[in-house]
Amino acid sequence: MKFVDLHAQQQRIRSNIEERIGKVLDHGQYVMGPEIGDLEEKLADFTGTRYALACSSGTDALLMALMAYGVGPGDAIFTTPFTFVATAEVVALLGATPVFVDIDPVTFNLNPERLQEAVHSVAEEGLAPFCDETGREGKLTPRGIIGVDLFGIPADYDRIGAVAKSYGLFVVEDAAQSFGAVQNGKMACNLAHIGCTSFFPSKPLAGYGDGGMCFTQDEELFETMRSVRIHGMGAHQYENIRIGINGRLDTIQAAVLLAKFEIFPNEMNQRQEAADRYHALLADIPGLVPPTVPAGTVSAWAQYSVLAGNEADRRKRRERLQHADIPTAVYYPMPLHLQSAFRKLGYRKGHFPVSEDAAERIFSLPMHPYLDEEQQRSIAEALRF
Repeated sequence: MKFVDLHAQQQRIRSNIEERIGKVLDHGQYVMGPEIGDLEEKLADFTGTRYALACSSGTDALLMALMAYGVGPGDAIFTTPFTFVATAEVVALLGATPVFVDIDPVTFNLNPERLQEAVHSVAEEGLAPFCDETGREGKLTPRGIIGVDLFGIPADYDRIGAVAKSYGLFVVEDAAQSFGAVQNGKMACNLAHIGCTSFFPSKPLAGYGDGGMCFTQDEELFETMRSVRIHGMGAHQYENIRIGINGRLDTIQAAVLLAKFEIFPNEMNQRQEAADRYHALLADIPGLVPPTVPAGTVSAWAQYSVLAGNEADRRKRRERLQHADIPTAVYYPMPLHLQSAFRKLGYRKGHFPVSEDAAERIFSLPMHPYLDEEQQRSIAEALRF
């Protein structure tokens, strides 16, 4: 059994992929070829945004978004510690300070109440809650928030946006796992000032390598990010009006994504069907907590993640699955506030108890559009003891 079955998907659309790659080989525009603009137009229309900007990875999408806002030293960017390192890494790369905020115990996304408290603390005192002031020059200024749509469920952007508005902050949506999700009638990537997604091979819409995209309704932000994407380019490639990066998406990756996007709506339906089967099969297993999707939300089901009773229970259940040749994964076994990369911020174990508890109990089951009922029944049987 596959954790993510890319082979089944490839067999379904291989001829289309090969045809589109062949066109790139024929025209030879391997960097910024016509497929880039075609992909941007289609995905902007899909998400309901005015502008879409393809780039080299989900990490660079986040980096470009922060660079468009001029984020730098002294700025506080609020985000969750229960996410992949890239979310906070881009903040640190720009010399700003990631300020971690604990998560909601049901959705595992940024907790708006804890966010309000953290922003107020920095606004009033210039210091993040729990953080060690040692070695810091000056005080922090609240600048922005990065919400993370963990496992495919969008964060609560209505409440996050209300906090941001009251303090004059921008909001970036880290939609690396949620492309295709919906919240209150709006598509993921269109729930904040800038939405950023990833096309890493395991994502809901995935290439055959790294890739990402930024989305926005704001023309000025779009133009700034477009310049940042190609070395701060101005009117032409040898005019550089700002410091930028080499953040372009390869044309061949765009060709692959165009082929995959043709079946993407159908695959979203298949993911939902697989999730519904999981819900039914796992509902009565003692000690196991299936995921909950908030009202008004449609998950992209990038992962199907469940909570065990404790760390020992998780280990036992994963071992049973392993013995049945069923793969699992743990996202994220060590929250970012406990990682060595962020040690200088002064966080310690116990500062974000909900994140720490989730890290000890959560694990993810196989999830992709090509899961069938028989496979899922075998997974449920292995989990039951």
